[in-house]
Amino acid sequence: MFQSNVFNYVNVLDKAADASWLRNDAIGNNLANVDTPGYKRQDVAFESVLKKALGSSHFKTTDAKVAELDTERLVPTVFTDHANFSYRLDKNNVDVDTEGVMLAENQLKYQGLMVGINQEFVNLQAVMK
Repeated sequence: MFQSNVFNYVNVLDKAADASWLRNDAIGNNLANVDTPGYKRQDVAFESVLKKALGSSHFKTTDAKVAELDTERLVPTVFTDHANFSYRLDKNNVDVDTEGVMLAENQLKYQGLMVGINQEFVNLQAVMK
């Protein structure tokens, strides 16, 4: 049996898609609680986790960084965004317009990730033929 790194990018894209899905849930919760007094908006941290995991070495290629990446450490986390900030009297900091923009951005990101995953499998199929 031989070791292969053919799924390195697929694994990273999969983790990013999971984070995007989690962010979609967080945005949905924010929109559902727009009128809940004291509710603070939530978001998902993943991009910073990925950046840290990839490292800042300028002497390695992206392929090398992804090959060395431990995908088990790529865990998206939900956090309360601007917990001490509120521009409304009821202490809620959810803005419907901002959430709508974030939702659209996240949907585009998710669609792009799905295209990337599908393209990786198309590339694998081409190699196997």
